[in-house]
Amino acid sequence: MEQNSTGSVFVGIDYHQKAVQVCVLDDGGRVLLNRSLANDRATIETAVGSVGRPRRVALEACGGSANLAQELVDESGWSVELAHPGYVARMKGSPDKTDFSDARLLADLTRVGYLPRVWLAPPYLRELRLLVRYRQQQVDRRRAIKLRVSALLREHRVRPPEAIRPWTKMWQAWLTEEVMGQLPESSGWILGRHLWGLESVSREIAAAVKRLRQFTKNDGVVERLLAEPCVGEVTAWVLRAEVGRFDRFNSPKALSRFCGLSPRNASSGQRQADAGLIKAGSSLLRATLIELAHRLSRSEPHWRGLKQRLCGAGKSGSVATAAVANRWVRQLWHRMQECSAVE
Repeated sequence: MEQNSTGSVFVGIDYHQKAVQVCVLDDGGRVLLNRSLANDRATIETAVGSVGRPRRVALEACGGSANLAQELVDESGWSVELAHPGYVARMKGSPDKTDFSDARLLADLTRVGYLPRVWLAPPYLRELRLLVRYRQQQVDRRRAIKLRVSALLREHRVRPPEAIRPWTKMWQAWLTEEVMGQLPESSGWILGRHLWGLESVSREIAAAVKRLRQFTKNDGVVERLLAEPCVGEVTAWVLRAEVGRFDRFNSPKALSRFCGLSPRNASSGQRQADAGLIKAGSSLLRATLIELAHRLSRSEPHWRGLKQRLCGAGKSGSVATAAVANRWVRQLWHRMQECSAVE
């Protein structure tokens, strides 16, 4: 362990559940410390404090790292930057990759100011994200069960009556009272288990919605989002959870890129082209905004007119809908600046 004459150091932390690799560099990039420590804030603070005073700390964003980062900020008073996991993973793509080199890379990137950062959301928003994603997980489970039931009915060439809307209580009663008894024994048992699972997951979704309403009842940003045309509770919750603070984006374009709604440039030389939407960002957020764009295009004259003009110019329906979502998000950025102080 070497001593630092200037006292100011840069720290890189490669995170793991049980232990972390901590690398400390001085202003010139000299390694003062690089060793494995227990995943404990006090232990990390003591080890780093023995060689210098942290100016910036880099910690890769992954499961559990945000909580450690929050502890280092609140209890140790350190300036912690979360590193973008996608960019850092590509930088770490070396045949000699080790925890030792990973921690050194993080420390060096924050030392020279090249660390690709992500936002450290406050605890309230991290909890809201967990709730929003839990609800979506249950919705995905429900969709999977419905697909399995439909596949089972096709397998036995069972055609639902056209007079009954699929997945209503009447439709499910028809499955229970008429179809289940006509199927072979094992298939009938499977259908019964699927219907039981469908009822169970529907209760979970209802419970998640109730909890989300309680959790966000005093959230001014959610209230402001709900005042937007065609924005319902789920859309407001997803936007609040994934975007967090709208004022952390310095332009409408930055917010649109974060939401995954900007076209990806594929130009090269004299060839000018795009390659669809950028793939970065939350797929849940992007899908929610695309669904919102469909609703806006159906019910709001301004957005319906925009989609019709784009389609008339030769754009496909999906491209026009994505353009509606893109422009709506950019306009929302301006309207949401008044909520910048709400936390």
